[in-house]
Amino acid sequence: MEYKIERIRNIGIIAHIDAGKTTLTERILYYTGKVHRMGEVDEGSATMDYLEQEKKRGITIVSAATTCYWKGHRINIIDTPGHVDFTVEVERSLRVLDGGVVIFSAVEGVEPQSETVWRQANRYGVPRIVFVNKLDRTGSDFYRTVKQIEEKLKARPLVVTIPLGEESEFRGVVDVIKMKAYVWHEETLGATYDTIDIPDELKKKAEEYREKLIEHLADFDERITVKYLEGEEIRPSEIKTALREATIKTFGFPVFCGAALRNKGVQPVLDGVIDYLPSPADLPPIKGENPKTGKEEERKPSLDEPFSALVFKIVSDPHGRLSYARVYSGRIEAGKTVLNVSTGKRERISKIFLMHADRRTEMKEAKAGEIVAFVGLRTTKTGDTITDQKHPIYLEPPVIPEPVISVAIEPRTRADQDKLSLALQRMADEDPTFRIRRDPETGQTLISGMGELHLEIIVDRMKKDYRVDVRVGQPRVAYRETIKDVAEGEGKFIKQTGGAGMYGHVILRLEPHPEGKHFEFVDETKGGVIPPQFVQPIKEGIEEAMETGGLAGYPVIKIRAVLTGGSWHEVDSNDMAFKIAASMAFREAYMRANPVLLEPVMRIEVMVPHDYLGGVIEDLNSRRARILEIEHRPDFQIVHAIGPLSEFFGYATTLRSLTKGRGSYMMQFDHYAEIPPEEHEKILFKVRGY
Repeated sequence: MEYKIERIRNIGIIAHIDAGKTTLTERILYYTGKVHRMGEVDEGSATMDYLEQEKKRGITIVSAATTCYWKGHRINIIDTPGHVDFTVEVERSLRVLDGGVVIFSAVEGVEPQSETVWRQANRYGVPRIVFVNKLDRTGSDFYRTVKQIEEKLKARPLVVTIPLGEESEFRGVVDVIKMKAYVWHEETLGATYDTIDIPDELKKKAEEYREKLIEHLADFDERITVKYLEGEEIRPSEIKTALREATIKTFGFPVFCGAALRNKGVQPVLDGVIDYLPSPADLPPIKGENPKTGKEEERKPSLDEPFSALVFKIVSDPHGRLSYARVYSGRIEAGKTVLNVSTGKRERISKIFLMHADRRTEMKEAKAGEIVAFVGLRTTKTGDTITDQKHPIYLEPPVIPEPVISVAIEPRTRADQDKLSLALQRMADEDPTFRIRRDPETGQTLISGMGELHLEIIVDRMKKDYRVDVRVGQPRVAYRETIKDVAEGEGKFIKQTGGAGMYGHVILRLEPHPEGKHFEFVDETKGGVIPPQFVQPIKEGIEEAMETGGLAGYPVIKIRAVLTGGSWHEVDSNDMAFKIAASMAFREAYMRANPVLLEPVMRIEVMVPHDYLGGVIEDLNSRRARILEIEHRPDFQIVHAIGPLSEFFGYATTLRSLTKGRGSYMMQFDHYAEIPPEEHEKILFKVRGY
């Protein structure tokens, strides 16, 4: 069946780990008729957690896409992981989505990773609705969670439903727009519910929240303002219209409540997706850069526009390499050739699939507003733009975080060597936060990722999916290098052979980047000192030299390189000569600019029962951690701290021991900081061996 673009919703389910994302998605699939049996995460039967590692661990590791239908609308859903080690899955999904459903646990409230995904959604300006889950649990508090959304996220919650009953007595929700209550039937697994009058004890609370909602909307919508000030009745349809506009413009965020595991409160969320989240047509045209002219262009979400799409995920599949893409404009048929604007190469789309987790339905064409998987794009990577060959446009790729932890890996037998190379390459293709490099000193292969769990799962997949038996070394910190002073360097590469020679001469100034950006290159040469065609090779030479810093061989970050001079030869100068000269100039300037080592500093949140707080804080202090605040909750305390990653390997075991198994923690990368002098020499000694 054809769906007009106005009837399409592209949404992501995002939240902290264990807030109930996959459970909610399973209910949505069941109530929309997509599946005939609800899968459960704890049983390993969830449709969207299809990897063996996901079933075994009961967590989502990779984002999974599916499509379902509700009240004449097509909803494309991406269920994302909650663990910080897989944050790139959220990042690249949010880049291509039009809306999100953010889930908060009513027991834990706004948790650390909830704040992270909220900030990620803010970065891409994604409209969201909120679902406060687990209202059937002991210790749940809907109103406390709403207050935390306001205080911690600095967001404006627009409450649409409030709970009917608390904890074990929770049985339904009250809709403050329609002023009706809904009570779900246990025997139909929540597929049906009764609409009843609001119980007397909740009428006052419902009226209070309806009044609050209208007050917020009066700040946004003039029509509501006029009616509100004149004391006129505001119809539910008028509230919904204003609420939709306020949501699309991220003025506020509609809040729903329920208990997904107990099958209560899911249908109002589905209605909210349709009523309040935007279709591709509701959003401004996507902006990008014309690679030929360098000027900004835009593409409207229309079938009449030239084809453009952003590839946001690669999956190596037994049936072929799948490139998940969001189509922003136009249409493309299977068998057609497209231009990869990011690489300049042409590639042929052999097949197009609509995905349902790991299952697929073949389609003849993909159209604006759709999320599909292409087969045939052999060299396309995450973040690449593919377009009509005659009308290229470059779309901004998602932000990819830098890995913070490394381990050495080697095959157990020589027969495994080739299989290991293939497995590593395929997984690096799929996951842009997974990096591979060879240590020039030891000859070891080092793999880097976002955390211990990330690398553990990669090694597990190598053994299970690719049948490679490997040995893994101890975790290492992915240190970085930078400079503290300004310095100049000169590189001159002259090579004379029998024929044409090579000549490149570069003078550079290196300085710490004032805004802390990874790298910036500035050309200050004038009057043709160096011809324009050699400026790009010079930049590339610097970037290659930055991959291994002169202090301890770690990548260099946070610098500005300024090309100030040099010379060239009419016959002997070429790209390679200037690349090598730039690399030489960089190394000379770098060692003069007071290089220092940087270490990854992590944001740590430890949930501790009251009795064990003292021991946990003492241990954190011994790990060079700095306590930021201690948040008090009824049953536990949350310690917010920052500390160096190097001190937190194996922390899970220590915390279990300190709290008799009752404590838990979450850790995520925060920033790079200079290593204290007393640690500096220790690390250099480890790396250099002297």
